[in-house]
Amino acid sequence: MSTHESQWWLAAFGDTLVWARLDVLDSGIAEVFDNDGRILRYDDETAARMALLDAEFRALDGLDEDDAALLGFDLEEIEPPQGDSDEELLPRMVQKLPSQH
Repeated sequence: MSTHESQWWLAAFGDTLVWARLDVLDSGIAEVFDNDGRILRYDDETAARMALLDAEFRALDGLDEDDAALLGFDLEEIEPPQGDSDEELLPRMVQKLPSQH
C-alpha cells in the first residue's frame, strides 16, 4: 500500500469555507482533491502548493488565530471535513461558517 501525507487547505469566501486536500504520494506526485470532486495531479508538492496559493487557498496547519480572524472565522470553530472516502467527503468540502456574534 502506498502511504502518503495529507494536508488540508482552505479558502474563505464571505461566510463560506472551501476545503482542498493535498496528498503527496510516495512517488513524489502531488494530488489535490477539490470541492468539485476532482483530483488534480501535479509533478510535486511545490507545484501543488503554488496552484493552491494562486487559487487563494491557505494551508490549515500554517494558520494562526490572527490569520483566521482576517479570513473571518475562529480557528477553534473549524475542522477539516471527515469521511471514509472521497465520495463521503465531497458534500462536506464546502461549509458555511458559524455566524459571528
